[in-house]
Amino acid sequence: MAAWLGIWFAISLLDGCATEPGVFRFDPPEISGAPRELVWPAKEQAEVPRYLYLGELNGEANFHKPDDRAKGFIRWITDLIQGEPVPVILQRPQSGVVDESGRIFVTDTSRQAVYVFDQQQGRLDIWENAIGMTHFSAPTGVALGPNGDVFVADSNLGFIVRLNRHGQNIGIIGKGLLKRPIGIAYDTLQSQLYVADTYGHDIKVFDLAGHLLHTLGQRGDNPGEFNFPTYITLYQGDLYVVDTMNAQVQVLDAASGEQKRAIGTRGLNVGNLVRPKGVAVDNEGNAYIIESYYDHLLVYNKRGEFLLPIGGTGQEPGKFYLPAGVWVDAKNRVYVADVFNGRVSVFQFLGGGPESE
Repeated sequence: MAAWLGIWFAISLLDGCATEPGVFRFDPPEISGAPRELVWPAKEQAEVPRYLYLGELNGEANFHKPDDRAKGFIRWITDLIQGEPVPVILQRPQSGVVDESGRIFVTDTSRQAVYVFDQQQGRLDIWENAIGMTHFSAPTGVALGPNGDVFVADSNLGFIVRLNRHGQNIGIIGKGLLKRPIGIAYDTLQSQLYVADTYGHDIKVFDLAGHLLHTLGQRGDNPGEFNFPTYITLYQGDLYVVDTMNAQVQVLDAASGEQKRAIGTRGLNVGNLVRPKGVAVDNEGNAYIIESYYDHLLVYNKRGEFLLPIGGTGQEPGKFYLPAGVWVDAKNRVYVADVFNGRVSVFQFLGGGPESE
């Protein structure tokens, strides 16, 4: 009896410290115990580095717990009795966004949930419920709304889920109007939500009450027309639309839908597009486009001129395997959803230079 009481007490202690916050880190790759610095362009190319590899998001392993031998012993006892716990990891991340407090939201279609990496609280939360008892099915695009709200596009459910900052449903948008929503972007000035309806071959614009205000584009290959659009982003009144099957990114006037320019052309050279997916823009106007077919993150300046590639096919740090979404935070950190490697790779933009002007 005394032995069982001791075990129960140990488990109780473990349960008490299970919610203990961890220290959030992007862990860079290491070689022989020394951090390896990965930069682009590479140092051997005799150019000024513009991007530094910071590390990756992979799950609860990003939150490092204090080294406590006593707690380690308690965990060993619990694992012996209950079995070793299965770590919470990203499975097939799709896209993401970072809020003002530094929380990183990542959609995952395999886990059918939104991962919330809370740096301040030192914990990883998993949001599974879309509405009521209905779980997410294929969450893809995600955008920040007013008052800390979060919009999530679920391509299988066919609507946009609006959650409050605690992950509780406060409404849905587009049910019965959307065929397969993928990318979303929120216009804070106009309080309007832009949705890339991939099977509808257009961009639908809603107000916060869920009313469809207007539709941009139709199926085609002319300026302002789309062929399976996927991800989108807003930047200074411009709407960047990944026109996937037309192998380009169209930059539209967000209000009128008129094309201002197109980025990328179809081709086989690095810098060309074949199956573009994610798109993002940093605070200097540089555009980041995911070329999923060749596993590259392509960087263009604000005029749409190609600057450099990052990545290539592989599992090692700085490489990708069928990437999807890309997003940029307020610190100009660039996040890439590396889908089939089950991680989000993170890069730091180091600043302008003549190439980005």
